[in-house]
Amino acid sequence: MPWIILIVAALFEIGWAVGLKFTEGFTRLWPSVGVGVALVASVVLLGWAAKSLPIGTAYAVWTGLGAAGTIVCGIFFLGEPLTVSRMVCIGFILAGVIGLKVVE
Repeated sequence: MPWIILIVAALFEIGWAVGLKFTEGFTRLWPSVGVGVALVASVVLLGWAAKSLPIGTAYAVWTGLGAAGTIVCGIFFLGEPLTVSRMVCIGFILAGVIGLKVVE
C-alpha cells in the first residue's frame, strides 16, 4: 500500500508542476489554487508513504516519477520537444526508480 500512495503522490507532483505553467506567475487565481492543492496533497501523501518506506527511497522515487512524468506531460500536452536525449534521460530516471523499488 505505501507504494501505491507514493505513486499517487507522484501523480499529484506532476499535476502541480505542470499546473505552474498555467498560473502565469501565480497571477491567475484558479490555476494557482489547483497548484496549491496538488502540492499539499503530494507532500502529505509522500509523508504517509514515508511512514513505511525509507525516506531516501520514497523521496527519490517521488521526485524521479514526478520529474519524468512532468517531462512526458510537457512533450505530449505542452508542445515541448521530443528528442532522443530527453528520452534517454527519462529512461535513466525510470531505471533508478525501478532499481530503488527492486532493492527495497
